[in-house]
Amino acid sequence: MALRLLQHRAPDGSRSVVLADKDAAHVLPGVASIRDLAARAIADGTSLADTARACGTGAAVDLFAELTAGNFIAPIDHEDPAHLMLAGTGLTHLGSAEGRDKMHRDAAAAAHQTDSMRMFLEGLEGGKPADGAIGQQPEWFYKGDGSQLVGPTDALEMPVFAQDGGEEPELAGIYLIGADGTPFRLGFALANEFSDHVTERHNYLWLAHSKLRKASLGAELLIDEVPTDLHGTSRIVRDGKVLWKKPFLSGEDNMSHTLSNLEHHHFKYDLFRRPGDVHVHFFGTATLSFSDSVRTQEGDVFEIEAAPFTLPLRNPLTRAAGTDAPVSVKVL
Repeated sequence: MALRLLQHRAPDGSRSVVLADKDAAHVLPGVASIRDLAARAIADGTSLADTARACGTGAAVDLFAELTAGNFIAPIDHEDPAHLMLAGTGLTHLGSAEGRDKMHRDAAAAAHQTDSMRMFLEGLEGGKPADGAIGQQPEWFYKGDGSQLVGPTDALEMPVFAQDGGEEPELAGIYLIGADGTPFRLGFALANEFSDHVTERHNYLWLAHSKLRKASLGAELLIDEVPTDLHGTSRIVRDGKVLWKKPFLSGEDNMSHTLSNLEHHHFKYDLFRRPGDVHVHFFGTATLSFSDSVRTQEGDVFEIEAAPFTLPLRNPLTRAAGTDAPVSVKVL
């Protein structure tokens, strides 16, 4: 069905929510945010799709025209950014069959497996448990709060001290915590998880530093559907020409973990089940331009697209202004 919800912000600042079904899209009367719509669905005990349909039909919307005009924002937000959390899991995707075989051969031959290899193999063995069972926990990382989330056409800004700004094309789950602490998955969005791979490569224990960066979401929140075999394309455009391009896969069919297992190991912590909070969880990727020795530079544009999403995620790369000066702490 490919039902999608989008958040629209007009030039005057007024907001609305758009429901898209295949090629048709219209405004939902009386709805200003997807979070408000989701809260209504939770309170009424109905699905997000049924709640959206019950709102009626407003003005028709040209999705591509509004995206080009920059009028779509990320498909989830919170008026208090501290109550929106960005986090994710890594080493979750299988990659190509050749890559898997090589990893197994290298793992079997190595006298000492790296922690990354051990975690990958443990995920292959235990990341898809039987119904009702708890599987192997994945790598987990924190990216920041809602202040670090940008929309489908906004710039991805490197910190002034960053050594790299690299794309990570993937799928993200969007969640709202109910009044009783229950996590509700609203749907899925295309995402660019954006990391500093040079910092990470220097020392894997710097992974946490490399992840504290902006991240972007595509305009569309896919609802009423779970993409199990998602095929997409990731590219980098420099000076109007494609510098690098590669297909990527996502969805459970291409992962070593089930989504439910990844969700369990995130939401098993009480502090991540605070009523009213929003969570954006990045499920990982196996495709990076950095792996092909590409070094990005300011002005590059990251483009990510994948069906059943109809709109591309397109973010230019920038660097924060200023100098990398020491931060002084004052003693009271």
